[in-house]
Amino acid sequence: MAFAAFAGVRAWQTQPPAETSAEVTFARDMMAHHEQAVEMALIIRDRSSNAELKQFALDILLTQQAQIGQMQGWLAVWGVPFTGAQPPMQGMGEHMGMATVQQLKELRTLPIDQAEIAFLNLMIRHHHGGVAMAQSALPQIRRAEVKRLAEAMATAQQNEIDYMQALLRERGVEPAPQPTMAPMHH
Repeated sequence: MAFAAFAGVRAWQTQPPAETSAEVTFARDMMAHHEQAVEMALIIRDRSSNAELKQFALDILLTQQAQIGQMQGWLAVWGVPFTGAQPPMQGMGEHMGMATVQQLKELRTLPIDQAEIAFLNLMIRHHHGGVAMAQSALPQIRRAEVKRLAEAMATAQQNEIDYMQALLRERGVEPAPQPTMAPMHH
């Protein structure tokens, strides 16, 4: 009896998750979310002359690109496409801290001191969205490896939020208040 129960528990860990599962939805949504963070980090890394901010942007780039690769690897192993029938974060872009096209344009065109402040504010908001995405997915995620990554993302991004708020204060800017993020349904 215990063996049968154990075998049932192991089956969901060894069988690939369904395309509509929390694991697949989380991976797809977080990949899209990370892609924008990488884009913003690239912009500021290339424009800024501030060594600390350039290094931080590079850290975001490398970490989030590695996580995108990890999630793409899972999707490939699970035999599901990188994209689904629905666009990522269906109807949740701004609610998950995504920057608008105009805000991305401003990062490229504002004078650099203003662009650095805009980057920090946008990335703080973006990270708040990432934390909300990870935390709202955790109760539905059954696979240990996905749960570990979601937990690590939430912790790391909260630490980075604290760091970016300190960088803003060093520049004499109080961080913008953050909107309440609605939980996602996976």
